[in-house]
Amino acid sequence: MALPHTLTVIGAGQMGIGIALVASLRAKIPTVLLYDRDPSQITRGLRFMDKLLAKDVSKGKINVDDAKAAKERIVSLASSSSSSNDEYGWARELGERGSDMVVEAASERLSIKEGIFRALAQNLSKDTVLASNTSSISITKLAGAAVDGLGSSVSRASEEGKSCAGRVVGVHFFNPVPVMKLCEVIPGLQTSEATLERAKAFAAACGKEVSTSKDVPGFVSNALLMPFLNEAIMCLESGTATRDDIDKTLRLGMGHPMGPLQLDFIGLDTCLAIQETLYEGTRDSKYRPSILLGRMVDAGWLGKKSGKGFYEY
Repeated sequence: MALPHTLTVIGAGQMGIGIALVASLRAKIPTVLLYDRDPSQITRGLRFMDKLLAKDVSKGKINVDDAKAAKERIVSLASSSSSSNDEYGWARELGERGSDMVVEAASERLSIKEGIFRALAQNLSKDTVLASNTSSISITKLAGAAVDGLGSSVSRASEEGKSCAGRVVGVHFFNPVPVMKLCEVIPGLQTSEATLERAKAFAAACGKEVSTSKDVPGFVSNALLMPFLNEAIMCLESGTATRDDIDKTLRLGMGHPMGPLQLDFIGLDTCLAIQETLYEGTRDSKYRPSILLGRMVDAGWLGKKSGKGFYEY
């Protein structure tokens, strides 16, 4: 299965930077375009990438030439047409440049992702794989956004009977991307077999083991992880045990590498968004988000990325 010659990553946060890095360093994709609506985020992300590469060089995992080559494959994409009056001008620029595969790694909000997929469907080639790194949002719904509301403009992406929606797939990498060994691939109802296989091949080339999940709320990973984390927060909220005793119990009693409350490095805002997706997608009360989780997000105590969560950093 041929790998992309040009890959675009949308979103230069921790996940997007990690995906760009493994695509360049491990899969050796010749050109990795990196886009974020905030140019300063790209600058911060590339600095973080430099630190990761330098750390791998110091540990002897890669050599200096490998690190240099990986950095040279990555090109930041700053669209001058992306303004408040032209939110998706970058998509036209991307269409002009051309891309074999796009991985969206934007915020875990349906409205944001749907807007991105509409713009991608309208501007990219009919052969481009449109992938989302979402950790919980329906791939079928995102695939629907890739055709809805575009009218005749979708014809560019639907030539020769190829549906835009058939090119949409989930590629859920785990945080931190360069370290975690798994990529969960999720087909929507519309996803073609060819798209699914291309996504699997890409994930494998990035050095990941690949699992496949049906398109259900949370997929396999977060349908299991987030209720577990939410229950731990409820234990803390109810006073069943202290933060340290909750985490100690899971580490030493269950053999977990870290306690559930230590997982605030994921970002408690992301955890809340996923838990809300699970609850709204199933209407099952067992997925109701903890009140304390919501209050932590309200306070801006998001975990490691804000300097304070259940732990202080």
